[in-house]
Amino acid sequence: MTGKHSINVRFWAITLMILLAASSRILPHPPNFAPIGAMALFGARYFKPKYISFIIPLTSIWISDIVLNNVIYGQYFNYFVWFYQGCYWTYGSFILIVIVGIVSVKKVMVQYLIPACIISSTIFFLISNFGVWFSSGMYPKNLTGLWTCYIAGLPFFKNTILGDTFYTAVLFGVFEFVQKRVPAIQSRTTQPL
Repeated sequence: MTGKHSINVRFWAITLMILLAASSRILPHPPNFAPIGAMALFGARYFKPKYISFIIPLTSIWISDIVLNNVIYGQYFNYFVWFYQGCYWTYGSFILIVIVGIVSVKKVMVQYLIPACIISSTIFFLISNFGVWFSSGMYPKNLTGLWTCYIAGLPFFKNTILGDTFYTAVLFGVFEFVQKRVPAIQSRTTQPL
């Protein structure tokens, strides 16, 4: 098997895992128990060149958003939804989480992954709740309103941490397990992806 073929197999294996994680969003789950942060960290760790770490996972989330908004929640819209209101807060937090993954997940080890999960969940919580406060009329546009919005989001924050941790363990665990047993997806450090 040629090196180029191995690299393509690795790329598609990583992409497939991200697509599967994104598709899990359509399954019934507790609010915010989702693979968003895990997908960002996973892509950041394994994709080369690094710009792909942003493109593939973000596109996967967008595609799953289209399915969610037009199929699962389609009865709430009278039109086809390409982007939901406030999606830029979610996508913006996702981009920051990819950067966290690139900077902090140097090795696939618990001491790197757990802090990255907690930081990722916190970024998502802070940005998405700020977006709700800023963009909706649900809370007064003052510090009390912002504080109230963050307090109201705390139950979702717990689920975000649990979801990020669960999906990070699954994605990284499965990939590391398979990578050790399938030479075609092992990293070729001398050849760029």
